Amino acid sequence: MKKKTAIITICVLSVLLVATVSFAVSQIVKEDEPKPNYYTNKITSPYIPEKMDFAGESVPVDVYWVHEGVDRELIISCYQHSKTLRIFKLSSRVFPVIEKILKEEGVPEDFKYLCVAESGLENVTSPAGANGYWQFMATTARKYGLEVTDNIDERCNLEKATRAACKYLKSCKNHFGSWTLAAAAYNRGEGGLQKAIDHQDVHNYWDLWLNNETSRYVYRILSFKLMFENPQFYGVEICPAEMYQPVPTRRVTVTTTLPDLAAYAKEQNVTYKELRDLNPWIKSTKLVVPEGKSYTLILPEKSQAQYKTLFMKQENPYLKIGNPVKS
Repeated sequence: MKKKTAIITICVLSVLLVATVSFAVSQIVKEDEPKPNYYTNKITSPYIPEKMDFAGESVPVDVYWVHEGVDRELIISCYQHSKTLRIFKLSSRVFPVIEKILKEEGVPEDFKYLCVAESGLENVTSPAGANGYWQFMATTARKYGLEVTDNIDERCNLEKATRAACKYLKSCKNHFGSWTLAAAAYNRGEGGLQKAIDHQDVHNYWDLWLNNETSRYVYRILSFKLMFENPQFYGVEICPAEMYQPVPTRRVTVTTTLPDLAAYAKEQNVTYKELRDLNPWIKSTKLVVPEGKSYTLILPEKSQAQYKTLFMKQENPYLKIGNPVKS
């Protein structure tokens, strides 16, 4: 009996010894194995230049709260990759339209970044009811010449809304005396901004104590300006072929009511989708044209099949697997 017990004890100890040695060896092997890198993006502080300007007006980045305000918005813009990437891709289609109108209206080109801050260069609607590329409220839109009805909303017409925004910004510039305060007024409203100026007896944006949204607003605009002017400093690497190209279009003036836009699109050899996509200011399946009035429709210049070459996939030089391009 004692002999049998001894044999069992030896067997158990042997198993335990083998298990212990195996575990120790496995740990040594694991230590030598390369560790996977779970962090694919470096977290770095965005570059802030020593000098910068907005619409030709100097930005006092040597003041700590200004420096930190720019830094805060740059951190957000640099690390919200999906939204920032889409804005960059849309810019090649939207910016040429905005830049042309800003120049014609005598408004500094930097205000195209205000449109970025407002809507991300898309027709969106805010919870408060502001709509379009430039985020006009309906009453303000009508004040500056835009038609807003149940069937028509020209806040979504990029060209007309940009001209209306220029009128608004020039009015604010004349009232407040600087483009920076004009930008703040665009966000806060002229009455709200004037009330803050009168109460604090401060006549520049950088020293004003404002509500959270407006106090960050110009800094947000500046963050986009810095990223667009120096994309390589902020890790933006997009192949030009991957940007959204302007669609070749033609214009048709309509002077009579179109009771069925789908039927009209077919007559024009375009799809109803193309008509609605290129004219987002139309909010109905028909276009009612009052007597003596006219509308300009934007339609594709060619059939959709001929656009395929605009969007052919091309190699992105920044994305060579295993051999990334370094700036």
